[in-house]
Amino acid sequence: MISRYSKKLKQQMTMEQKKIKIIISGGGTGGHIFPAIAIANALKNKVPDIDILFVGAKGRMEMEKVPANGYPIIGLWISGFQRRLTIDNLLFPLKVIVSLYKSGKIIKKFKPDAVVGFGGYASGPMLRSAAKKSIPTAIWEGNSFAGITNKLLAKSTDKIFVAFEGMERFFPKEKIVISGNPIRQEITQLDGKRAEALRTFGLSDDKKTLLVIGGSLGALTINESVQKNLELFKKNNLQVIWQTGKNYYGIAKDIVKPFNDNGINAYDFISRMDLAYAVADMVISRAGAIAISELCSVGKPIILIPSPNVAEDHQTKNAMTLVNKKAAILVKDADARQEIGSIVIDLLNNVMEQQLLKENIKKFAFKDSADNIAGEILKLIK
Repeated sequence: MISRYSKKLKQQMTMEQKKIKIIISGGGTGGHIFPAIAIANALKNKVPDIDILFVGAKGRMEMEKVPANGYPIIGLWISGFQRRLTIDNLLFPLKVIVSLYKSGKIIKKFKPDAVVGFGGYASGPMLRSAAKKSIPTAIWEGNSFAGITNKLLAKSTDKIFVAFEGMERFFPKEKIVISGNPIRQEITQLDGKRAEALRTFGLSDDKKTLLVIGGSLGALTINESVQKNLELFKKNNLQVIWQTGKNYYGIAKDIVKPFNDNGINAYDFISRMDLAYAVADMVISRAGAIAISELCSVGKPIILIPSPNVAEDHQTKNAMTLVNKKAAILVKDADARQEIGSIVIDLLNNVMEQQLLKENIKKFAFKDSADNIAGEILKLIK
């Protein structure tokens, strides 16, 4: 009797001590990787001894960025299907078979309690393998227009986290959780940072400030549009924080020198984006999912110039979600060089429109998105 009781107690203690294990899969771009890392951090905050393993695609950005943030990662031999005849396309079926096999081996060895996909090439085989073994799965779709991989995975996954309303046109309605997109925590906390921001960027408190952001590598159209209008911005007493990206900075740093005394400065990269947002009166940006989520949280008047070089024109669809609710201004990439100057100055001089844009964009902001998604993932685990 005592022996049977001891055995039962031992089994109960073993179950209580069992670590929760989660696989997070996906990547390819920062727009997929950094939200995935934000979720991993939120899971760790909730369950400090949780065991998290990332699975990405060999040779892609996640293989560097994930370990730099303190998480282990395994790479799959997988890539996307190109729209033209290439060696990669000929190898694609083989890559899928090999990746499915390796995914199965990873699951067998790691024994995850749940698998979460964040888009990108690796999430397909990883979530397929997990679903076949009846392991709870979830996917995250940050755009307002679903990607191919997520549309294929939707039928077999348990939960689908989205940032925009109306996603039932892509996914089963009963699986959708409107969660918003995970963003950097410091960007949600801008109060009281304006004075520090003015000092950091060397700006005057009595002038309006335009923030221009085009991503870590920059956006050629945005950069050339700003360059063309530097005299116009100076004439209208407008300060500019111009993030050019690494590729354009060599050109911009020399072009902008005559305007430095007017508070117009170029930066290849801005590490303290919270300060840049805190001091900005208006923002020009691309329309990637994470950029838009940050801008909604910041609540400033924004001019969006969607990139035309993304799959299925995702950025225009993201932008139109806001534009249709009078929460942003859209300028087509092809029109930006000719139109952006006059649009910026018109907005600068229209206080009522600025206020309308601010009020409307704040309605799209989500608080504690990463924390909420982490909680939903943990609910999947029986």
